[in-house]
Amino acid sequence: MSVVSAPVPRQPATRAVLRRGLGVIWGGIQVERRPFALAVVGSVLWAAATVGTAGAIGWLTDAVIEPAVGRRSVSAADLWAIFGLLALVLAVNVVGVILRRVYATVAGFNLQARYRRGVTRQYLRLPLAWHHRHPSGQLLSNAHADVEATWQVFNPLPMAIGVIFMLLIAGGMMILVDPFLAFIGLLVFPGLFAANLVFQRAMSPRITRAQELRAEVAQVAHESFEAALVVKSMGREDEEADRFRARTLELRDSLVEVGRTRGTFEPVIEAIPTLGTLAVLGVGTWQVAQGDLDAAQVVQMAYLFSILAFPVRALGWVLAEIPRSVVGYDRVQHVLTARGGLEYGEGRARRDGGPAASRLDSVTYRHEGEEQPALHAVDLVVPAGSTTALVGPTGSGKSTLTNLALRLVDVEGGAVTLDGADVRDLGKGEIPAVATLVPQQTFLFDDTVRNNVTLGADASDESVWAALRVAQAEGFVRALPDGLDAMIGERGGMLSGGQRQRVALARAVWRRPRLLVLDDATSAVDPSVEQAILAGLREASDGMTVLVVAYRMATITLADQVVYLEHGRVLDRGTHAELVDRCRGYADLVHAYAREAAERAAVERSEEEAR
Repeated sequence: MSVVSAPVPRQPATRAVLRRGLGVIWGGIQVERRPFALAVVGSVLWAAATVGTAGAIGWLTDAVIEPAVGRRSVSAADLWAIFGLLALVLAVNVVGVILRRVYATVAGFNLQARYRRGVTRQYLRLPLAWHHRHPSGQLLSNAHADVEATWQVFNPLPMAIGVIFMLLIAGGMMILVDPFLAFIGLLVFPGLFAANLVFQRAMSPRITRAQELRAEVAQVAHESFEAALVVKSMGREDEEADRFRARTLELRDSLVEVGRTRGTFEPVIEAIPTLGTLAVLGVGTWQVAQGDLDAAQVVQMAYLFSILAFPVRALGWVLAEIPRSVVGYDRVQHVLTARGGLEYGEGRARRDGGPAASRLDSVTYRHEGEEQPALHAVDLVVPAGSTTALVGPTGSGKSTLTNLALRLVDVEGGAVTLDGADVRDLGKGEIPAVATLVPQQTFLFDDTVRNNVTLGADASDESVWAALRVAQAEGFVRALPDGLDAMIGERGGMLSGGQRQRVALARAVWRRPRLLVLDDATSAVDPSVEQAILAGLREASDGMTVLVVAYRMATITLADQVVYLEHGRVLDRGTHAELVDRCRGYADLVHAYAREAAERAAVERSEEEAR
C-alpha cells in the first residue's frame, strides 16, 4: 500500500517547455475560439481603459484642475467634466473586466469539462487489464487534478494578452509625452520581465511537485477509504494514519516552500515598478523645473507606471502556469492515448429467447506481466439450458474463464463462441444484451433498491419483485421502510454482505439473460438461502444457461456438469459423483469444502445454543 515518492522534477522555463506549453494553449484556443475571443476583446477594452485613465487624468489635470486651482474655485461644469470623463473610462473598464473574466472562466471550465468527459469515456473503453495496472487514486487524479492543472492557465491568459496591448499603448503614450522620460521609465520593464522569469524558474518545479503530492495524498486517502474494513479488522488504524500523515506533511512542506519562494520574489517584483515610478517622478520634476515638461505630463507618466505595476504580473502568472500545464497535459494524454480496448464486429447475438450455448476452444490467456498463462489450452462446452459448475483451487483460473466467456477480456489463443458465433465478431453491446455476470465482489449504487435492480430502466414493480423473489431478497426488501424505494447507502452499506449479493443477483435475473455467469456470487449467504436461490434459478432457467464458480457442495451437486481446473487447465469434467470416483484432486477439494462447511455449521449451532 506504499506510495513511492517521485523526485522533484526539473521544469525550467526552457524553450522546449515554453514551446510545448504554447502548443497546449493554442490547442485549447482552437477548441474554445468564441469564448476565448470574447475574453481577449474584454481584455483589450480593459487595457485601453486602464491606460486611458492615465490620459484622462493628465488631460483633466491640464485642462480642468490646474485652471481651477489657479482661480481658486471649481465650477459645476468642471465637476461634470471630471465626473463624466472618469465615468466613461470606468464604464469601458468595467465592461472589459466582465467580458474578460466571464469568458476566460467559460473557456477554461469548458475545456476542463471536455477533457474530464474524454478521460472518463476512455476509462470505460479501456480493458480491465489496463485498469489493473493503474491505481484508482491515480485515475481520480488524472480526471480531476491533472485536467485542472492543464487548463488553469486560461484564467490569467486573456489578462496577459491585454497587458501586452496595454504596454504597447502605454509605451506609445509615454513616447509621445517625452521620449527621454519614457526611456527612463521603460528601463523598468526588462528588469520586471527578468524578475518574473527567475520567479517562474524557481516556482515551476515546486508547484509541479506540490501537484504530484496532491495526487499522492488523494491516492492514499482513497486507499484508506476503500480498505476501511481491512484497516479496522487488522487493527491498522494508527499505521494507516501515520502513512497518511507522512504524505500530508510532505505536501505541507512542499506548499510552504512554494509560499516561501513566492514571499521572497513578490516584494522584489512589486518594488521594481515603484522604483520606476520614483525615477520618473524624480527626472520629471527636474524637467518641470527646467521648463521642458509641465506637471500634468509628469502626473500622467507617473500614473501610467503605477497602474501598470500589477497587470504586468499577469505575464509572470502565465509563465509560471505553463510548466504545470505541460505536466498535467502529459498525464491526461497518457490516458487519452492509451492503447487497448476491444474491437467489435458487426454480428448480432440471437435474441429470440431460449438458453444460450457457450464454448471455449483451446483457449489460452496470460495476465500482462506474467510468464505462466492463467489458462492453457482450455476446452469447455456449456450446453444450452444446462448448469455448469467450475471447481478448482484458488488461482486455477476460474474467474478468468468467466471473464473470457463474457468477453470482458480477449483470449490470447483459441476462440470463445456464443451460440456458435465468435464473441469477437459480435457488435458492441450484443453480449451484455444476452449474458450477465454476477461477481463475488458486488457493487451497489447509493440509490434505491429498485434502481439498483433495474439500473434506472423502466420496469414494473411486479417484474422487480419477481427478480427479488428468485434471488431470495423479497423478504428483507419488503421489511425496509420504503420497500423498493429504500435508499441502501454507498456501495449498499445499509445492507449485509449476503443481502448485497442477493440484490446483485436480482439485478442479473431481472434482465432474463440467456447466459447467467455466477462467480461465487452467493458466498456471503447462508447455505439454506443458497439452496433456495439455486432452486429458484433452476425453476426460472427455462430460458437460461448457468455457468457458476462453485465452492459449496449445495451448488456443486445441483450442477448438470462439473468442470475441475488446476493450474489453468481442465483436468476432468462430468457429474459430481463421477469426479469424486475418478479424480483425486477434485475429491480432496470437495471433501475439504464439506469439512469446512460442517465446522462452520457446528460453530453456528454452538453460538445459537449459547444465546
